[in-house]
Amino acid sequence: MVPLNELLRLSAHVEPMLEKYLLKDTDPEFREPVLYQIKAGGKRLRPALTLVASIATGGSIEDALPAAASVELAHNYSLILDDIIDHSELRRGRPTLWKRYGLATAILVAVHYRESIAQAIEETKKPREFSEIMARTLKLLVEGERLDVLFEQAGRQDEPYVVEKRRRVVTLNDYLDMVYKKTGALIETSCIFGGLSAEAEPSWIKALEEYGRNIGIAFQVGDDIIDIFGREEATGKKVGKDIEEHKLGNIVILLTADELASREWRELAEILAKDVVPPRDLERALQIISSTRSRERAEELRKRYANAAISALQRLPANEGTSMLKSLAEFVATREF
Repeated sequence: MVPLNELLRLSAHVEPMLEKYLLKDTDPEFREPVLYQIKAGGKRLRPALTLVASIATGGSIEDALPAAASVELAHNYSLILDDIIDHSELRRGRPTLWKRYGLATAILVAVHYRESIAQAIEETKKPREFSEIMARTLKLLVEGERLDVLFEQAGRQDEPYVVEKRRRVVTLNDYLDMVYKKTGALIETSCIFGGLSAEAEPSWIKALEEYGRNIGIAFQVGDDIIDIFGREEATGKKVGKDIEEHKLGNIVILLTADELASREWRELAEILAKDVVPPRDLERALQIISSTRSRERAEELRKRYANAAISALQRLPANEGTSMLKSLAEFVATREF
């Protein structure tokens, strides 16, 4: 069912393109930190979606390679900034860029990535259209990150804007808005870029947009479930990291809050509001969450968005690309890593 091997094969086409754009106009002394982020690996989901979307709408891999590279560079650009914002010291089992090379260097690398995105887009079929879509997408991503930070229940006491604007109440609609902007928008754009690279008809591009938006939200809901209930040996990530980071913008924590009696919620809220969450409190928070139906309800939400993505594919021609998009949605609906 899962086209992982095929996706990896497709993603391999993008690797040399990433280096091509990153190393263009780059001093040899700066090459190592510039390449550090992409050398850490990753699922390469976004460029694979661009390539598959191109195939699904009658285009080729070659047509879509610059666009595919641009979305993966955009994703890594966001990860560099995300690690700085969250003070994260590890990603994929090794030091984050800012931790390895220092804050100033990481910021410079991030700027370098942004300009590399622009250079990749210059080699697409319609650079002006692609550039406008990417600029809008990155602004949505920034807004999603801003909301995610404001949904944190503690920390950042030295950041006046966050302290002033912090959200103590987060609704399901607030959450869905945030995850669309932070995660879904770039996945949506990845799919649109595939259709545009294939010069597909507008109705097909609209279907890809709907598919990407829904699969993006399903993907983030899955990430939230994995954060709380995942197995560290499978994911490579510490369980409960979102609790340690005081995040109310995790669907499982949000649905737990919806179910708990006031006394139990106060206990969990107090843990989230601690400047530092000790291991004992993390364990207690996980116990409280596990006593509710929050996981089951989050899984239902994830499947609903994955199924909506699959429904959008019915408006595309039946071919190998569309079949892969369907298989990917089925994988996202149940993935555990």
